[in-house]
Amino acid sequence: MTAEAAKTKTWRNWSGAVVAHPSAFLQPESVDALKAALRDASAQARTVRVVGSGHSFPPLCATDETMVSLEALHGLESVDAGAREAVVWAGTSLRELGTLLASHGLAMENLGDINKQSLGGALGTGTHGTGVGLGILSTQAAAMTLVTAGGDEVSCSEDASPELLQAARVSLGALGVVTRVRLRLLPAYRLRLTRRNLALEECLAGLDEARARHRHYEFFWFPHSDRVMTKAMDLTDEPPHGVGVGRWLNEMVMENAVFGAVSRACRMRPSLCAPVSRLSAKLASEGVLAGQSHTLFATPRLVRFQEMEYGVPVERGPDCLRELSEYITREQLPVHFPVEYRFVRGDDVFLSPAHGGDRAFIAVHQYQGMPLEPYFSGAEAIFRNHGGRPHWGKLHTQTAATLKHLYPRWDDFQRVREQLDPQGRFLNPYLRRLFLEEGAKPATHPRA
Repeated sequence: MTAEAAKTKTWRNWSGAVVAHPSAFLQPESVDALKAALRDASAQARTVRVVGSGHSFPPLCATDETMVSLEALHGLESVDAGAREAVVWAGTSLRELGTLLASHGLAMENLGDINKQSLGGALGTGTHGTGVGLGILSTQAAAMTLVTAGGDEVSCSEDASPELLQAARVSLGALGVVTRVRLRLLPAYRLRLTRRNLALEECLAGLDEARARHRHYEFFWFPHSDRVMTKAMDLTDEPPHGVGVGRWLNEMVMENAVFGAVSRACRMRPSLCAPVSRLSAKLASEGVLAGQSHTLFATPRLVRFQEMEYGVPVERGPDCLRELSEYITREQLPVHFPVEYRFVRGDDVFLSPAHGGDRAFIAVHQYQGMPLEPYFSGAEAIFRNHGGRPHWGKLHTQTAATLKHLYPRWDDFQRVREQLDPQGRFLNPYLRRLFLEEGAKPATHPRA
């Protein structure tokens, strides 16, 4: 469907909790078609939101006006293997990107554990993987091209308009529509993944050493137990192994089919959550795999859930998790999803949750259809007390009044946003809550 062939449709995000009924759903097949669509929406004073795979949990993309999908703008525009760079269309899924780059002997420095996201959406929400020496995905973006609400094309890079780049790297789609990204890459590489089961306190006691020793390190704590499963990944020259039927049985059967069945049981009988979590800890499989980097980072996620994730200063992480454990136990909360704990290197991206220093990211989940309260509100209070910043693609309750104190370059981002989108065409009600303090309105001055 072209940008001109608009139609009304019902849109849902991946979790199913966010539903929108855009009056126009557009899939431009070229940048020119995108420009025309944005000019038309602007002339009619219509809000525009760009949607990717829908893996964000809050209503970032929701609108009852114009929704734009970049699904048709995907693939590699160009590759410079010598410079280890590629220009990628923003609608490209991370899964497709991994395969395309591998065909040129290249790979991304790091990825998260879900690869269905579009590149534009992953960058725009500050999506990350894990590794104390590795930044969020946006730090791999050396240049970006956006189309504004008025249909103008704007480019930025580390050499030209570096301030705009630092705002655009994580923008929640509030500056314009990102169309192309020039990525810094690495030669294709293989990783060795090792899973181990440990006691929680043993894991926390050795956390500094483990995160420093491994290129990638994370762990999953099983609520109502004292057990964790750790995942460490390091560069290797060994040939791929363990990625066949055994991995399929573990990820597709145990982590998805079986876990989905017990999750449905927990939804019907919440009293099962604690014993299910403890059983999951006992059944967590140890093992070693090796394979191409882009094939090992991601794991299938077929069991639908809701998620909240905060990045706390790395030195506060262990005590934050201990406090969360005590809260779950004290309140006997019906929780059976593991709590995920990862690491991200600090950066200087304006709205990056890792701005200014290394962060430990702690994520809590609840099965689709199960109550989020008081679990999420209690967890968020703990995260905030430890100096946490929310992951932009996950649930949280913060507003402009609180967020502005968490980001040293908040005002700089707001200035860039008002310059590029003075009429607030890319602000839906949710983003207005995040970026505009109560009673404030978008600027109406001409773009500088």
